[in-house]
Amino acid sequence: MSYFSPKSSIPALESEPGREDVQTGLTPAEVISLENVAFGYSRKRLVLQDLNLSICRGEFLTLLGPSGCGKSTILNLIAGFYAPLAGRVTHGGEPIKGPSARRGVVFQSNALFDWMTVEQNIAFGFRFQSIAKYESQQRVKTIIELVGLKGSERKYPYELSGGMRQRVAEARSMVVQPDILLMDEPLAALDTSRKAEILPYIERLRDEVKVPILYVSHDVSEVARLATTLAVLKDGKVAVEGPVGEVLSRPDAVPLLGVRAAGAVIETRIAGRLLDDGLTELAFSGGRIMMPGNLGQFGQTIRLRIPAQDVILAREAPRGLSALNVLPVRITGIEQGRGPGVAIGLRAGKDDLLARITRRSMQRMALTVGEDIFAIVKATAVAPEDVGH
Repeated sequence: MSYFSPKSSIPALESEPGREDVQTGLTPAEVISLENVAFGYSRKRLVLQDLNLSICRGEFLTLLGPSGCGKSTILNLIAGFYAPLAGRVTHGGEPIKGPSARRGVVFQSNALFDWMTVEQNIAFGFRFQSIAKYESQQRVKTIIELVGLKGSERKYPYELSGGMRQRVAEARSMVVQPDILLMDEPLAALDTSRKAEILPYIERLRDEVKVPILYVSHDVSEVARLATTLAVLKDGKVAVEGPVGEVLSRPDAVPLLGVRAAGAVIETRIAGRLLDDGLTELAFSGGRIMMPGNLGQFGQTIRLRIPAQDVILAREAPRGLSALNVLPVRITGIEQGRGPGVAIGLRAGKDDLLARITRRSMQRMALTVGEDIFAIVKATAVAPEDVGH
């Protein structure tokens, strides 16, 4: 199957039985499957035990969890660098018995060859494939444009920024047209500005190439911006898995995610701009939200993460507040932890939101599931890294 065509970098994907595809209504096949997998550096010290996970065509699956929970171990098992102590790891139904170019890998370290140009680094994988020179040149040209490196083909790694070097590494993994791309915290070594530089190109890989991606990360902003599916690990198993917006906004998932990671992910559309105030108006199923800055063109889709700790609740529509975003919501769940905080699940239109307030506030407001209240979100509370496409 070819990812690239002369007219477009967007591939045509076949549909096969498996998990339902939200956009097409079809059910794509599993690409990777882990069944009852156990792994450890000894049988007395297991990192993974009885783990089950699958990755389907067009899916961007992110693994999230504390250090040592087995995220990178899963990626290494799929890459073929490790072999399970028990269970099965399969690619297209066949057991994985070692590394393969069919599974592209991108690590924190870009591992570029300093003596090769950008173009030569990207084309390096073709040394292990039988492919016509013209086709290899066309593939390199297309992937260079996709990751925004046009004009840098003749440069060497030392002439590139950290973000550009990471894009070269991604392009090198993608140009050989793998069945899946495995990314192990590829942005962990970059500062905030370099991350902002490279994230749009990973979004393009997700939206245009549509190759399935397994992405390991500690950064919930990356997860919320990129993932279609989120799996949270605990004690060597998948504790919770599902669409990223559903998992991050589940009140009962807050203990797993941590209070700072919990929040909502909603798909919005740019509905207008207030030029005098420098604001962008975003529409979604639950109403409209004002955000600072120019976020794009009219009608463009924007993915927005709203942290639970930045949502304020009110029984009545507030008056005289500086906050611009007041949304009518219904309480869908209440989860009380061991500490002073309480997670409140909310429904705004067809979207889920999450608020985290103190137990004292919940008791004072006498909140119960099923009640209609109001959620207030400050426009400046949403960080720039929580706004994606």
